[in-house]
Amino acid sequence: MLTLWGRENSSNVKKVRWLAAELGLSYQHIPAGGQFGRNREADYLTMNPNVLIPCLQDDDLVLWESNTIVRCLADHGQRTNAEKWMDWEISLAVPFGTVFIGLVRTAPEQRDVSLIAKQKAECERLLAIADDALIRQPWLSGPAFGIGDIPLGCIAYCWFNMDIERPSLPHLERWY
Repeated sequence: MLTLWGRENSSNVKKVRWLAAELGLSYQHIPAGGQFGRNREADYLTMNPNVLIPCLQDDDLVLWESNTIVRCLADHGQRTNAEKWMDWEISLAVPFGTVFIGLVRTAPEQRDVSLIAKQKAECERLLAIADDALIRQPWLSGPAFGIGDIPLGCIAYCWFNMDIERPSLPHLERWY
């Protein structure tokens, strides 16, 4: 039986849960990390000495790192092109994290407006790359939805739901 450790509101756990749902996989979910704790307890540290979430346990196989877990669960046939987009999302995660935390989790009077604007511009530049790729194919993974779409999907959800001005990216908007 697959067991997934991690809190549902973690973007890294969302990646794994999303693909598991797409594949129709059943698994046991154990809330861990953040307000749930557990990730510093001895049994968890034995599985994942990194303390981070998610962690996937399948009998004797234990995996951490969300992209590794997604790759493990995915159909190997779609991986080459899709993995490129999975790893590319990492370059977007840093500037996006600055924008998201700065605008959503930081009080207005404590915001570094200049830094947020700089990182937002970097997000726009990177998202334009995905928009351009989506001119030629319906999904980042290729002709069908796949693992390459999941990491950016988590960021796109927040990007398109934040109360900000953003440039029109029609292919990315259609994809989203």
